[in-house]
Amino acid sequence: SASLDMPPYAYIENDCVCGIPDRICEEKTGKRFYRRGPIAPGFRHERVTPELTDKACDYIRENAAGKVPFFLYFPLPSPHTPIMPEEFEGKSGTNPYGDFCLMVDDCVGKIMKALKESGIEEDTIVVFTSDNGCSPMADFKELAEFGHNPSYVFRGHKADIFEGGHRIPLIVRWPKKIKPGSRTCQTVCLSDLLATVADITGQKLPDNAGEDSVSNLSVWLGQRREDDPIREATVHHSINGSFSIRQGRWKLEFCPDSGGWSYPIPDKDDISGMPLIQLYDLEADVREATNVQDKHPEIVRKLTGLMTKYLKEGRSTPGARQRNTGPSFWPQLNWMLADDVSE
Repeated sequence: SASLDMPPYAYIENDCVCGIPDRICEEKTGKRFYRRGPIAPGFRHERVTPELTDKACDYIRENAAGKVPFFLYFPLPSPHTPIMPEEFEGKSGTNPYGDFCLMVDDCVGKIMKALKESGIEEDTIVVFTSDNGCSPMADFKELAEFGHNPSYVFRGHKADIFEGGHRIPLIVRWPKKIKPGSRTCQTVCLSDLLATVADITGQKLPDNAGEDSVSNLSVWLGQRREDDPIREATVHHSINGSFSIRQGRWKLEFCPDSGGWSYPIPDKDDISGMPLIQLYDLEADVREATNVQDKHPEIVRKLTGLMTKYLKEGRSTPGARQRNTGPSFWPQLNWMLADDVSE
């Protein structure tokens, strides 16, 4: 019903629970963490990823055989906790999290094999992506001993406002349309998938759907110049609701800390003396090491104004203005629109 560490532990198919929980399983700790809660007969955490993968492959074969166009959304339980690599344990040359990622690779391989064996490999769009940066449960210190940093050079990780919390894989395969091995430096967002697919299928979205979704089709097809941004700006937020807006090389963060789980941690680490906002030039400082908000007040004002516009209109794309209830950071934006933004 949610991530695999959250009860109730039971499969759901066609809006129906497959097996009513009949007992309580106790909490597990460590990398195999999951919470205490009700569990259905025969439900085994370690078998969920392989069983759902088999189910996805069966779905592909069934629809391909009937020559019916289909959409499959397959949110893998892995590599989220509980970290249970099972038959891949010890095979990655790193730690159990690395082994678990190897298991994900195998799942993707099975999906691709099912498409190929069904004869629809060339006519199917495959999107492989993630929802956020790596979780500390992966054990960063342990992975570093093997020379691996899941966040690469980026600052922070899952839950943070920093790049390590939001830069994710986005791999799109469409043999008939997308040139193999092509890449783009465009800033895009997963919310764009809605408008992109609507563009591909020729459907018009209602004005109150996908208010922050921008079609990436021209980028997929290699028809857009790298210096012609597909999005005006991109907004995201950390786990505690701290917001950020990214436009081109500039990223403005409406908080003095990480907004999440890395240093400086909100309400834990001493942030006295730190500016209330952060501005980073990601072309010169992709590691977000130097806050330059005091050196570029015009950029701070511009991005704050754009964020305020999105807030007031309830959307970042053209269309009818949406009803806005005013989130908690509204007073902070008002403050930053004052005359002196550098103090």
